[in-house]
Amino acid sequence: MSSIEVNGTRIYYEKRGRGPAVLFVSGATGDAGHWTTVADILADAYTVITYDRRGNSRSPRPPGWTSTTIGEQADDTAALLRGLELVPAIVFGTSAAAHILADLYLRHPDVLQAAIFHEPAFPSDIPNADAVRAARQARVEEGWPGVARALRWSCTCAGWRAMRSMSRSIRSCANGCSATRGPVRYRGGFLPRLRAHTRPARSDTSAPRGHSGRSNRDSATAGHWRYEATRWLAAHFRTTVIDLPGAHMGYLGQPEHFARALRPILDRLT
Repeated sequence: MSSIEVNGTRIYYEKRGRGPAVLFVSGATGDAGHWTTVADILADAYTVITYDRRGNSRSPRPPGWTSTTIGEQADDTAALLRGLELVPAIVFGTSAAAHILADLYLRHPDVLQAAIFHEPAFPSDIPNADAVRAARQARVEEGWPGVARALRWSCTCAGWRAMRSMSRSIRSCANGCSATRGPVRYRGGFLPRLRAHTRPARSDTSAPRGHSGRSNRDSATAGHWRYEATRWLAAHFRTTVIDLPGAHMGYLGQPEHFARALRPILDRLT
């Protein structure tokens, strides 16, 4: 457990194991603690890096810092990998972190061995985008109780119990409150560039991969739109969708199964 000065801020990170580098980037309310079990399991064959993004949990807000952008978060990620001399790395971005990974892919391709998009929060590229946005906005406008409900809604039951039973739940809830009610706002605008990206499909390891929570493949689930977003991304890059255990946060609810399913994917990418 360490911290490093990168891109004008101090980032908390955890590094485990030896071997090819794998970096996990958490979504809006997440931090390094979301990946503890998965990282411990994979550390026998990989150098696994997890971290608290700028302004989240144990990575403090810089003085005078009131807002962030997807680009700033991607720059932090690239600087972290370079600072740790772990370039290139397989980077796994889940949920809102898929935005960060997309920007990383577009502007810092040299730091990537491969890009793994898990349950990307790209609602603008699904058929019922307006309904998804309205539901998400309603949860945000409910304030703090809505943050807790949104966390419960996006997790499997096992994942929610894991969130409640560990100290990371306090950090995650604080991060969620900050993201929805505080001064920190995320701005993206990269999707048009991603759509226009004409890099041809390739068989080498740097081509992006789309991964979805297996439970969200069911069209009746609340999180099915994330599967649709994953399918859009996979089609864009002419690759396939690979299911991983659980729903949106299977790495918390079923970490052992999640790590076991992820291992052969990482093995192929290295």
